[in-house]
Amino acid sequence: MKMENNTEYLKAKRRVSQLKGFYMNLIAYFVILPMLFIINIMGDAGNWWVIYPAIGWGVLVILHGLSLRIGSDWEEKKIRELMNREK
Repeated sequence: MKMENNTEYLKAKRRVSQLKGFYMNLIAYFVILPMLFIINIMGDAGNWWVIYPAIGWGVLVILHGLSLRIGSDWEEKKIRELMNREK
């Protein structure tokens, strides 16, 4: 029983670490992107280069979030499937 509790704890700790990474990425996106926007306006308002990091980084943030949402469910199903196969 203690092994299960330890395993569950490690699993929860890993999940929290992954969520923390996602939230840090999201916060950085919403802090840094406005700064880039201001730099773009002040430096070269005719050329909207800020759109490229906004789209690129935005897509990566979305993929990061989806991997957390979908990835863990898939992992759990695969683990159960493999454990049942070995029985």
